[in-house]
Amino acid sequence: MFNALVVNKDEESGKTSAAVEQISLDQLPEGEVTVAVEYSTVNYKDGLCIGPGGGLVRKYPHVPGIDFAGTVEASSDDRYKPGDKVVLTGWRVGEAHWGGYSQKANVRADWLVPLPEGLDTRQAMAVGTAGFTAMLAVMALEDHGLEPGHGPVLVTGAAGGVGSVATAILANLGHEVAGVTGRPETADYLKSLGATQIVAREEINETTKRPLESETWAGCVDAVGGAMLARVLGQMKYGASVAAVGLAGGAALPATVVPFLLRGVNLLGIDSVMQPYDNRVRAWQRIAKDLPMDKLEAMIQPATLGDLPQLGADILKGQVKGRVVVDVNA
Repeated sequence: MFNALVVNKDEESGKTSAAVEQISLDQLPEGEVTVAVEYSTVNYKDGLCIGPGGGLVRKYPHVPGIDFAGTVEASSDDRYKPGDKVVLTGWRVGEAHWGGYSQKANVRADWLVPLPEGLDTRQAMAVGTAGFTAMLAVMALEDHGLEPGHGPVLVTGAAGGVGSVATAILANLGHEVAGVTGRPETADYLKSLGATQIVAREEINETTKRPLESETWAGCVDAVGGAMLARVLGQMKYGASVAAVGLAGGAALPATVVPFLLRGVNLLGIDSVMQPYDNRVRAWQRIAKDLPMDKLEAMIQPATLGDLPQLGADILKGQVKGRVVVDVNA
């Protein structure tokens, strides 16, 4: 028997409840690889899966946790053997398939990637899905021509998980980073990650009737969506790109096509869930090389399985700063 955070649903009321329970190996879903989980983390999707479900969870009881890092215990697939260190993000694990909030997990071999050299399992989950997504966004901006010296790069939701890692990576690569936050108390934290400019959320969160404003940003990693993304599109420099990674501010996009037609602005969609294996490996290798470990350490908030119900509620309210690292064995 081992510990896991199990979410149950009352069929009459429709309400869910989450608590640490003991489960056994034969309760785990099928998979070619059994992993002794060491660390997981907390993402916005995890908050939904711990709490109301958000339409992500198909059946109960359920074990959330959309990412984890640990050591292979058993494998029927030749690509992995006992003792191998591995990372998992995406593939709807923690949503449709039981996830990382457990001391053991059974998953398909196709869903795993080897832990890159230069990272341990704790650091990998300090990065987690949020940091992996941030790296994919930076790579997409680079693939569309962004280079240091082109001008300031905007990061919205900068104090959150994706934003924190994006800020640190971009600054380390030599970019001037402007961080957008609605929490003034996070300004010093963002500056410690390398942001050179702090933009108050209210300055950029209102729609405007003007489809174009002054050309300001050479690139953008946007975790907010909604009205803020619409506003940012009209402020991009000619030919610049926005990498859209989230919708904390809403899924609607009250924008016009004018920035695309008159300034050649690109809107790049970033999906981390179904990302092909080769690009996953490339992103993790870049993380190990381009994310300063001291900056990563400054983002970490430690947690245990027992802390997760409250943290799940907090992240849905936008009250989690940086990266939560969950030690599932603590």
